[in-house]
Amino acid sequence: MSATRYTYLGPEGTFTEAALRTLPEAAGRELVPMVSVTAALDAVRAGEAAAALVPIENSVEGGVTTTLDELANGEPLMIYREVLLPITFALLVRPGTHLSDIKTVTGHPVTQSQVRDWLAAKLPDARWESAASNADGARLVREGRYDAALAGEFAALTYELEPLVTQINDAENAETRSVLVGRSARPSAPTGADRTSLIIWLGDDHSGALLELLQELAVRGVNLMLTQSRPTGAGIGNYWFAVDAEGHITERRVAEALMGLKRSAPKVRFLGSYPRAGVTPESVPTLRPGTSDGAFAMAADWLTRIQDGRP
Repeated sequence: MSATRYTYLGPEGTFTEAALRTLPEAAGRELVPMVSVTAALDAVRAGEAAAALVPIENSVEGGVTTTLDELANGEPLMIYREVLLPITFALLVRPGTHLSDIKTVTGHPVTQSQVRDWLAAKLPDARWESAASNADGARLVREGRYDAALAGEFAALTYELEPLVTQINDAENAETRSVLVGRSARPSAPTGADRTSLIIWLGDDHSGALLELLQELAVRGVNLMLTQSRPTGAGIGNYWFAVDAEGHITERRVAEALMGLKRSAPKVRFLGSYPRAGVTPESVPTLRPGTSDGAFAMAADWLTRIQDGRP
């Protein structure tokens, strides 16, 4: 395995690259852009990279389905870190281009949903065509295939373009969450402000089937942070669910909830317990009474004493 190499969703100039460069562990490593999320993760699976940074959630569009599908269906990998990156776009054009010259605009499909109102107001007659990434859209503009690309302003220098308009975003405070993914190993130690990510397959389709699974978390005081359904591909009505829960697998409430899910669901994939970006233990809500590790230990001791015939 190449311990000195990290891959990311490329090409150069993507928001994913910008997010990766904020990680201290990325310093001094070879950062290799890949053509897709699948390619970035497959390089880790093949031992060609130690880890990959890929987008997994957007505050406007929700979960990034390409990443979720790959983590659910590909050879198992584990999430070790997450990065939050504020997102704002620039309209990148070839030098000398004016707003009135723009007839075609490109960028990543997720980007379009974040700038739809701006495009309708400023470029109502421009045709949108999706690109593999925002940076790839910038490359296509440089090659003359499109008039403009919506991408990070930092991509302008890489692709010899000019930012005609900056600070474009329909939603204020938009963010993208990316995750650093490596091969499966022991999770890092809990920090007190952690996230546990899972993929849960739903069993037979009946009334309350999803509720039964989620109750395994709820009754133990495990807060859900994200739940997103995705089709299994086995026909209408067959789904798996991407779930993010507050807490760490070493905490009793989380561990017992996972055991409950494993008993109830036909398949559960653990994606990792890792520190939440931008969150400190002090800012995490207080646990509900009876859900701390101490409460679980006390209940277990009580049960043992009863089983032993001790008062």
